[in-house]
Amino acid sequence: MDMNKMMKQVAKMQQELAKAQEELAESEVTGTSGGGLVSVTVTGKGEFTGIKIKPESVDPDDPTMLEDLVLAAINDAVRIQQELAEERMSGVSAGMNIPGMQMPQF
Repeated sequence: MDMNKMMKQVAKMQQELAKAQEELAESEVTGTSGGGLVSVTVTGKGEFTGIKIKPESVDPDDPTMLEDLVLAAINDAVRIQQELAEERMSGVSAGMNIPGMQMPQF
């Protein structure tokens, strides 16, 4: 492979990676549990920005159930955020065939 061509591909990939990271950082996803009783919002950076708990999910006699719903919503939000990150980052390397170059796995 021509060295200049390879360097151009690397520079293009770096630009696309920076753009994808910026877009991802600006994105927000919401995870839910209990059929929408609890929802958690997280940014593409992994920062939690909101939590909503519907009153009917609060049972004073069973706080463990609410704890489980919150954890499930957090895990759902994290899973969605990771899938979004993988999707955005996989698009960066599409069509690039640089020997010895592999995209990081998230």
